[in-house]
Amino acid sequence: MLQPPHSSLQVAAVPAPRVPARDRDQDAPWHTEAVCRRDEAGLFFAPSKEPTAARLSREEAAKRVCARCPVMVECREHALLQPEPYGVWGGLTAAERRVVLARRRRRDLELKKTARSANRIAAAG
Repeated sequence: MLQPPHSSLQVAAVPAPRVPARDRDQDAPWHTEAVCRRDEAGLFFAPSKEPTAARLSREEAAKRVCARCPVMVECREHALLQPEPYGVWGGLTAAERRVVLARRRRRDLELKKTARSANRIAAAG
């Protein structure tokens, strides 16, 4: 019987310690330290016509890899700033990144409204 492609994936239960960006080699790009560079790319990107159950399982396995990655935050910010439309980046799926971006946009709008109100009050006072 054929095994699913990632059924033998063993992931450490304890995340690797995060190395603060200031302690890393500043000349090397963040992705050189990414744990996913050692895993197969198929874990992070969906094949065409992937069944839902298989997609969810694959995404959870990818997120476990991300959870032990020392550059997870940099990876996530890269995916949010680009924005990356596909795959698991920084422990987030494309749909999860869309939610984060929508929340950031709402927060930014609220901050701008608050700043405008404060400026009007200061100008009137």
